[in-house]
Amino acid sequence: MSEDHLMKIGLVMATMLEAVPFVKRFSLQPCEQKPFKIYENENLLLIISGIGKANAAMACTYLHLMKQPRCICNLGAAGALDEDHRLRKICHITKVFEPDRPTLNSGVPHKHIPDVLDGFPRATLATQDKPVIDPEERAEIAVIAHLADMEGASVIQTCRRFHTKCYLFKFVSDTPHDHQIVANIRDYREDFCSFFCESILPVLESVTGK
Repeated sequence: MSEDHLMKIGLVMATMLEAVPFVKRFSLQPCEQKPFKIYENENLLLIISGIGKANAAMACTYLHLMKQPRCICNLGAAGALDEDHRLRKICHITKVFEPDRPTLNSGVPHKHIPDVLDGFPRATLATQDKPVIDPEERAEIAVIAHLADMEGASVIQTCRRFHTKCYLFKFVSDTPHDHQIVANIRDYREDFCSFFCESILPVLESVTGK
């Protein structure tokens, strides 16, 4: 295994729909197709996990075992559970709950704490394998979280196993009143990529070192 991978930042994204601007902006080249698509340049590794907790955990584990990145960023779209988080808004996740995975003794959803950087708008996240579409379900989960996705909790758990720094950034792709997820991702993914490039990446490189 080449030691240059030790210096790279790993990006875990669920779909190519979200990742396309990153591949183009950073001139990432495909280096593996199976079991996961991985793209890289001299500084970054990007793995396409697929949607859902199991896929995210497997992809993040594979990236750790094969490439050994110095930190992981889970990037992508999330649905807003309340009216305060509007379409396009980018949030740094500080806490993640799993509503569909209660603890055995208390019934309280499992909680995960990612690493957090200063200077970014913050939000809490709910991760579960079923999309949160129903308005009543959104309102119920909104009691514990601002946004919802299907991968974040698993990425944090995997990174903790490998003692790797883990950062989550999500942009709002749907709201209680707007469910045009695919169209909205296409509309906002370029802005999200630019924000990562101009605002997040410099801080990551400063904090994690080379």
